[in-house]
Amino acid sequence: MSATVSVAGVVKNYRAVRALRDVSFELVPGRLSALVGHNGAGKTTLIKLMLGLIRPDRGAIRVLGEDPAVGDFSARRLLGYLPENVAFNAALTGRETLTFYARLKQIKPSTAWTLLDRVGLADAADRRVGTYSKGMRQRLGLAQALLGRPRVLLLDEPTTGLDPALRQTFYDILNELRDDGATILISSHALNELEDRAEHVLIMNRGLLVAHGTLAELRSISQLPIRVSLDFAPGASIAPALTNGASVATARGRVLMVPDEARKMDVLRVAAGDPAVTNIEIAAPTLDELYAHFLNTQESAA
Repeated sequence: MSATVSVAGVVKNYRAVRALRDVSFELVPGRLSALVGHNGAGKTTLIKLMLGLIRPDRGAIRVLGEDPAVGDFSARRLLGYLPENVAFNAALTGRETLTFYARLKQIKPSTAWTLLDRVGLADAADRRVGTYSKGMRQRLGLAQALLGRPRVLLLDEPTTGLDPALRQTFYDILNELRDDGATILISSHALNELEDRAEHVLIMNRGLLVAHGTLAELRSISQLPIRVSLDFAPGASIAPALTNGASVATARGRVLMVPDEARKMDVLRVAAGDPAVTNIEIAAPTLDELYAHFLNTQESAA
């Protein structure tokens, strides 16, 4: 699959600050990727480079086959971008604001009206933006980013200020774009929110890309244990295989710390055939745990 975004050996410094240090990765069509890291990790710098707002000191970036910082970046009309803190002309209405951005992208303003409805602003479309709450401005920013069904969508903390219902609508829209072949990159601190949605994760720390891959790949690389929780019937005789190895006793049974998928399946086969087992729950390492693991590993190696 051909990459829509390619970052190869990119270095970016701000005087003494090493914002990015030899970062390389690719983003492909039809996939939602999560870019995670502490403040100052280099996430915003990466997004600015992809937009062509700044140039790398070394390395190469291609977005839809073009260098975004050179000449007439014609592919810019196929990009959508939502910054963390959106700022619009307070004197314009929501409809006028979308009209302005639609003309910049050279698309018919009338095609934007359905987006106002999708983000829950249909009733406020003709109110001045200065009267909007923070959440409403965030919704307008989302509508702006979605103009023209972008092929690459870059989103920085996109769900800030959104209520749970609109947050779900937001991800429904992203799923539609992804299924239509769009490349989506979300930079966010909301790791729990991204865990079941991101198909690819990039973990940044102090300008370094410390790990990237699918959640399954990151779990395999990290070698963090899988937790298998077993509930036992009171007073029942338990198979020795279900108490051996690293485990923690609970009020209802035991939590086994299983090292890998193969051992997990061995435990499940035994547990499924043991009448003493009344319930089984499996918890793979979370994105929060993977994030902490890779950061700690990189810090220890530094």
